Amino acid sequence: MAKASPVPLVLAIAAVMEIQDQEVHSHCLRVAGYAVATGRRLRLSVKELEYIEQAALLHDVGKVGIPPHILKKPGRLTEKEYEQVKEHPLLGESVVKRVTALAHLAPLVRSHHEWYNGRGYPDGVAGEAIPLGARIISVADAFDAMTTDRPYRRAYTAEASARELTACAGTQFDPRVVEAFLAALAGPHDNPIAGLTRSALKALLEHDSVHLSLRGQVSTSHCFLHFCTW
Repeated sequence: MAKASPVPLVLAIAAVMEIQDQEVHSHCLRVAGYAVATGRRLRLSVKELEYIEQAALLHDVGKVGIPPHILKKPGRLTEKEYEQVKEHPLLGESVVKRVTALAHLAPLVRSHHEWYNGRGYPDGVAGEAIPLGARIISVADAFDAMTTDRPYRRAYTAEASARELTACAGTQFDPRVVEAFLAALAGPHDNPIAGLTRSALKALLEHDSVHLSLRGQVSTSHCFLHFCTW
């Protein structure tokens, strides 16, 4: 008997996320598009791209367990509130692990806020110990967070966001992934590998800031992403 595709389950969970929070759902769609384009630049296999896409669509599912008044807070979070927000990768992992067909995505969901230098959360792992898919999602997640209005700040330009990614390469992010991400963003968008990717890339292309060319961006700033991309 052929193994059932996990795609319907991913879409079902994504639909629940859309009902719960349209902004989080749209963010996950865009992150999936960015992540797949980056994975292609890294010459990952079709199967690896599918896994990364599915994990990206679900990477913030744990936020359904975070009180809305915290997620929508217009000001700076208190230390206690930030600790609650930091629980969302573990909450997301617990959701994904409960579904046998999606269990292989759990490490990527859990690790998408780990830092390349080991100063991330929830486990503080570093470098190659962080799954490659999670390292890719981390960069895509941060870029989309920066280029989108949040309750506590206005969106940054694509150019400024690219400079921040470059500034944080080697500390927060895998430098090789940052290089691939910026190359993918500066080049033409690829054709989707499946209907699921088509939805993600549609959301990505509707996000105004991605139409800007980012070739030749050089960072002159310090890494501050951890203050604005949870």
